Amino acid sequence: MLGGLTAAEFLGDFWQQKPLLIRGAFPDFECPLTPDELAGLACEEGVEARLVEEHGKAGPWQVSHGPFDERTFARLPERDWTLLVQAVDHYVPEVAELLETFDFLPRWRLDDIMISYAPPGGSVGPHVDQYDVFLLQGSGQRRWQLGGRVGDDAPIITGIDLRILEHFEVEDDDDWVLAPGDMLYLPPGWAHHGVSQSDDCLTLSVGFRAPSADEAITSFADFLGEQLPASRRYSDAGMAPLGDPAELDDAAIARMRALILETLDDPAQLAQWFGRVMTQPKYVDQLVASDTPTDPAALVAALQEGEMLVRSPGSRFAWRALDDERATLFADGDGVECALALAQLVASEVPLDAEALALPGAAELLTALLDAGSLAWDGEFEE
Repeated sequence: MLGGLTAAEFLGDFWQQKPLLIRGAFPDFECPLTPDELAGLACEEGVEARLVEEHGKAGPWQVSHGPFDERTFARLPERDWTLLVQAVDHYVPEVAELLETFDFLPRWRLDDIMISYAPPGGSVGPHVDQYDVFLLQGSGQRRWQLGGRVGDDAPIITGIDLRILEHFEVEDDDDWVLAPGDMLYLPPGWAHHGVSQSDDCLTLSVGFRAPSADEAITSFADFLGEQLPASRRYSDAGMAPLGDPAELDDAAIARMRALILETLDDPAQLAQWFGRVMTQPKYVDQLVASDTPTDPAALVAALQEGEMLVRSPGSRFAWRALDDERATLFADGDGVECALALAQLVASEVPLDAEALALPGAAELLTALLDAGSLAWDGEFEE
């Protein structure tokens, strides 16, 4: 899938550094859904979908948000528009299975698989993403042009609901047409422009989440603030007399700085916060909690009778060892301490059957995750 590179070679030479075009990354690839099926998904309530029309009635680069209906698609021209549907892996199991091929990257870094359809000429304009993305051609052909890495201050076109670059120059040899099964990796900050070359152009975008520094600082500070005692305050015991009582001197600034840095510099708390943040579901309302608590004995009986538990679509799991025997299992923005082997099993991709009950605390943990909506009985989401 990486064009003959090992995972170590890709991570060392390309990941977050430079693009990589991989011809035939998925040989004989068959797209898990058709353009009509993608359009049908965009008509459903709760599905995040956008329609970008380069020559819309309301002006250039018109953006509309779903859910849509058949009349929306019936009025569209034969070219120059794009339909984008987020998190298709949450709704189509065959799309979700593609994520397993990216197991050389941390699972908690994965965001979702967006799928876009466009007739000839359809695009969203030259732009920059602030996250890593693998662009897999599902059907038809799309032309990709790259414009190199651009800074945060690159000017964008004003007055539209898209961040389209004002200036875009194609770099030498960075101009390709991708066919089904071809894939293009792009690191953050790389200018790119994709234009459909056929009437059946479907592109799957495997995106990765990366919190910004401002989001991280605010979130971590809020997490710590919920746990700190009110008695932990600024202190200036032993300070020297000031020549002017209105002066804010260097010593006072140093004391405040020390209080903040000592509070923030807590690796154990940082790990607990980070695990919760990176497992927060993309759509919180997609997880449906149980109205009534499940009896752990009933769950045990069901597993012993051959039933299996699976991760709910859109759920995220991770684990972090606390010592040789205990770990924190992170699930959908929450964290619970449990046996290390149990955390590893629950955070894996395998269905959970009666064998899981041999691990200490399994019945209680699985019951809690089932009631929270993070786990579900196998077959529950089949149509």
